[in-house]
Amino acid sequence: MREALQNRCNLFVANRDIIKSAFGWESTYIYPLCANMYASKGLKADPARMKECRELLKKNTGVFSNFRGTSKMATMTMLSLSENPQLQMERILSVYNKLKEVFWGSEYLTVAAASIAQLAEPKQYDQIAGRTRKIYELMKSSHPFLTTGEDSAFASLLAVMDLDEVHIEREIERCYTTLKSSFFYSNAVQSLSQVLALGEGSAQQKCSRVIALFDYLKSRGYKYGTNYELATLGVLALLQEEIKVLSEDIIQADDFLKGQKGFGPFGIGAKQRLMYAGMLAACDYIPNVHSIQVAALNGVVALVIAQQAAICASVAATSAATASANSSN
Repeated sequence: MREALQNRCNLFVANRDIIKSAFGWESTYIYPLCANMYASKGLKADPARMKECRELLKKNTGVFSNFRGTSKMATMTMLSLSENPQLQMERILSVYNKLKEVFWGSEYLTVAAASIAQLAEPKQYDQIAGRTRKIYELMKSSHPFLTTGEDSAFASLLAVMDLDEVHIEREIERCYTTLKSSFFYSNAVQSLSQVLALGEGSAQQKCSRVIALFDYLKSRGYKYGTNYELATLGVLALLQEEIKVLSEDIIQADDFLKGQKGFGPFGIGAKQRLMYAGMLAACDYIPNVHSIQVAALNGVVALVIAQQAAICASVAATSAATASANSSN
């Protein structure tokens, strides 16, 4: 394994252990998510700062707030990584309140708000909220039964980018039409298509890279998740790196993680583990934010998309696990 990737994997596992030790009784799926947010920046987890941000979150939100749900830990982690957590909290709440004017409140909307607060300036919030709603409505007009609150999170990222709303919807639909026969879960294919709409190149080119990446991993005995995890595969496919090189990095990272406690069948499971292996491997291939055009998928947006997709996957996986446990009782 490349030294840089090995170091990042070690940091990821260490961060997971630090966060799990400091915050007991959270979902199994949440710890690696937060650990990766730190590891992707090359930082050791700071539980003291995270706890400060937990108190900040409690101070600024009510007991029944959507910010207090499964995505709470993710929001705390985002805040702890900001230079000014108080200011960032204010910005997140400002975005969330503007989004609530055009959407029903949900945990996914808190994710959307946190993402917009990371990527945009306050003077843009009104415009982005309006664009988010317009993009969401275009999505829903194409797929009324597939489009749900989860899609508002992806619509918000699309709204941040300097792309025409109609162009975005058409690009999503082109990708969806191309990919729907390759993957079983239609909702996951829609999320994947939304991610691909952010990238440059034709829909056919982007979809071909997704299939090539999925097939190469599968040929080596590593089946990438085709449900909630699928959106992060789109982030990997948009990176301008040779499929074989990227895939081998993912495989090596996954092999390493498989041998670590909590990453086996009784931990987060093979599908989410491979998702995180991909995210860890991708860090070295994300282009410098200053070296590409604004309309392209830049480094900051790529990381945020990956984090957001992982948050959605973790929230969904936690909800599914909780529902299964309740039904068996």
